[in-house]
Amino acid sequence: MSHLLNVSDLQIRFHSRGKANQVVHGIHFSVDAGGHTVAILGESGSGKSVTCMALTRLLPEAPICTVSGEILFEGKNVLQMDRQTLRSVRGHGIAYIFQEASASLNPVFTVGYQIAEAVQLHRPDSTDVRGRVVELLELVGIRNAAQRYKAYPHELSGGMKQRACIAQAICLNPQLILADEPTSALDVVVQRQIMQTLRQLQIGLDATVLLVGHDMGLMAQFAERVGIMYGGKLVEVGTVSDIFRNPQHPYTQLLISSIPSFETRGDFKGIPGVALSLLDPPSGCLFHPRCPKATDACAQREPTLKELSSGQWASCLLHEEEHDATAS
Repeated sequence: MSHLLNVSDLQIRFHSRGKANQVVHGIHFSVDAGGHTVAILGESGSGKSVTCMALTRLLPEAPICTVSGEILFEGKNVLQMDRQTLRSVRGHGIAYIFQEASASLNPVFTVGYQIAEAVQLHRPDSTDVRGRVVELLELVGIRNAAQRYKAYPHELSGGMKQRACIAQAICLNPQLILADEPTSALDVVVQRQIMQTLRQLQIGLDATVLLVGHDMGLMAQFAERVGIMYGGKLVEVGTVSDIFRNPQHPYTQLLISSIPSFETRGDFKGIPGVALSLLDPPSGCLFHPRCPKATDACAQREPTLKELSSGQWASCLLHEEEHDATAS
């Protein structure tokens, strides 16, 4: 079965002062069509957002940034598309919900104008564009949509701005929605409302959603499969059930243990050490300086992503040693 999106050996490097800093290290993943939801989770700085931006070539171009590998959308390589083809894919095929709604909306234009502009740009023959935009605003749960059409971004609350960004993203009925931390800077009640709205729209459009975030508890309620990133690498991939019930990578285990629980109120757990510096990454496994299960081999050998059980993959030398011991 062909995938809607297939990413192979994706590598991203930023160049500064004559040095190439690699922020994504040859990751592989695929996303199917038909209303699926996949989440990429991890700490800030793990490479989630730059991976998501690379999928539609939103990163700066060379010599500032170089992206290599293969990004196939409906069998066509996004990295090799000309500007006109790429423009047709953005919006129609792949839509993007940016992390910061306040930054993604232009403060000098009304919300309605910005959404209408996207419709007119891609569908110049459209009639009653205003009516279509008002319909979209109502669809994402904005009350008094006809009045909000004329509102400027600063006149809307954080949740309403995020809803307006979602309306802008779905205005062309995309097949794939990239949602980069769509609930950041929102309170917990609004977070859940936004995610429920996104889920309802996904069902209506039969679109696939790729979620990016670090709130494991929230994302796990809406995703089917999860990829855990650390230091620009996928360290574990599996279904939500497998990842949360039987995490195999020490980083995943620590992430899950850090989720607040009603059963252990006041007992907050964190991950030891500090986040990885991509300017000076450690040798071997990138997580070994912070890993409570690290061995001497972890500082010398780089683990590879291997399938441990059906559909669950992990990148950890501990599992390789277990496999070698079993084989011998």
